[in-house]
Amino acid sequence: MAVPAWGETGCSAGRARAGAARFPAARSAWRARPGALGLAGTAEAAAQPGYAPPMAGTVPLALPRTEFVHEAICDLAPTMMLGDCPPGERRMVPIAGGTFEGPRIRGTVLAGGADRQLVREDGVRQLNPLHELRAEDGAVITVRNRVLVDDPPGGARHAFFTLELTAPEGPHAWLNRGVCVGTLDSLRPARAAACIRVFKVV
Repeated sequence: MAVPAWGETGCSAGRARAGAARFPAARSAWRARPGALGLAGTAEAAAQPGYAPPMAGTVPLALPRTEFVHEAICDLAPTMMLGDCPPGERRMVPIAGGTFEGPRIRGTVLAGGADRQLVREDGVRQLNPLHELRAEDGAVITVRNRVLVDDPPGGARHAFFTLELTAPEGPHAWLNRGVCVGTLDSLRPARAAACIRVFKVV
């Protein structure tokens, strides 16, 4: 059974699966998860025998590497249904709190953020969470995510995001530098929460 993302309701999950079935061409091409982030599209291209991109002789083809930044457990309030629009169904999931921890930083997820969601007609879900983290030293970090979830029937689940972290100057200013990506997994039904793992591209 497909695992709902964030605060997904059963009705919305059914709509997403039905949409994916109507639009099989929209299913994700990522079918493997090598390494921390499952950069399968790049890995498959690099592994195809006899293939090299046009500039491979000048610029060697190197797969992106990542380092772990933190894991966040975000507790979720009930989903608010915002109604349909031309691209699909709109929803909002309030973020009620939580915790986060990594090798260089840890703290709490502040209540008051929310995840704006769009369930597209092809079954793909676009999530746009905006919330804050408070580190143990009191510093507040703003988090903006852009998540794409594709959970096609009979196919591999794709739930990855790009992440923008904004930290105050000081010991956590390193979060302002570089590109971050990550994975999203639901903890339902055991807990109304989402597990978010963040990685920095190095």
